Amino acid sequence: MLTGMHSFALYVAAGFAEIAGCFAFWAWVRLGRSPWWMVAGTISLIVFAYLLTKVDARFAGRVFAAYGGVYIVASLLWLWMVEQVRPDRWDVLGAAICLVGAAIILFGPRAVA
Repeated sequence: MLTGMHSFALYVAAGFAEIAGCFAFWAWVRLGRSPWWMVAGTISLIVFAYLLTKVDARFAGRVFAAYGGVYIVASLLWLWMVEQVRPDRWDVLGAAICLVGAAIILFGPRAVA
């Protein structure tokens, strides 16, 4: 279970690094912030990619697929905490379904090849 919790922590950290990086570009382009936001965004996206390499899984595609569910939840948390827009019940339901799917992808039993 420690491996599962470690993977979950890496996914959460990666999610916030990716969202912060994407938001930095959004702030630069759409909100007219300083080009330095682009630099911070680039660094954050590098951290995101690095963190995904640390998830304990045999195949990158499976890591990326499972990460999608975590990304959705992290995006909704960003919406709520940073942009001050509370997710509605449909956001929460959709995110819960995605997390279940991510867990099945990452932790489902696999045939030994």
